[in-house]
This record gives sequence, C-alpha cells and structure tokens, in this order.
Amino acid sequence: MHNSKASKMAGPLKNDCLLKSTAILRPDQTYFERGLTANMLGFLFNERECRELDYVLRKELDEMLFDLNDKRIDSDIKMAIESRYKVIFRMYARLASPKEISRYARNRMYH
Repeated sequence: MHNSKASKMAGPLKNDCLLKSTAILRPDQTYFERGLTANMLGFLFNERECRELDYVLRKELDEMLFDLNDKRIDSDIKMAIESRYKVIFRMYARLASPKEISRYARNRMYH
C-alpha cells in the first residue's frame, strides 16, 4: 500500500522496491548507540540494484549463520560475527518482507 504523499513526490511507482529503497535513510548506528549526532545516508536503487542488494545481504547472512554454528570457531570471533550479523540483518529487514526476514531472525536465548 503506497502513501499518497510519497506517490505524489516520487511519481508513479511500478513496484515496492523503489518505495522501499527511498526508505533507507537511517542513522549510523555506531554514532546513534553512543548518543552522538547521527549521520544520515540515503540511497535510491532501481529495481535491478534492489534485487542485487537483497541477494548480497542474504548471502552474507547465510555465510555468517554458517560460521556462527561452526563449533571450531573461537567465541571471540563469534562475538564479532554476531555484532556484524545484527547490522547486516537490520539492513536486510528494511528491504525484505516479514516472511523473508523470519528466515534470518535469531533467537536471543540461542547464543
């Protein structure tokens, strides 16, 4: 469902990808978490770029999940991977449907 104000500003939208991509305006988490001034970074992707970003993020999440489940990896390394996983997951959550997001959601009690 498209917001009429957003539709007027962006013109006719052929798909949700353009609308979702304009919503990728979020504060830099490292500054935000420290309570400092947040910087904003925005991107406008076409449909092909949006699909590519979705693919890259999914592959990165898959790889990190594989590493987090590997018993041979040291706990300090896993903590670093977990931290990065949270950032990548938040990025992916801005583009994906709730059904797709649930595939990569991790149980907080698990780790």
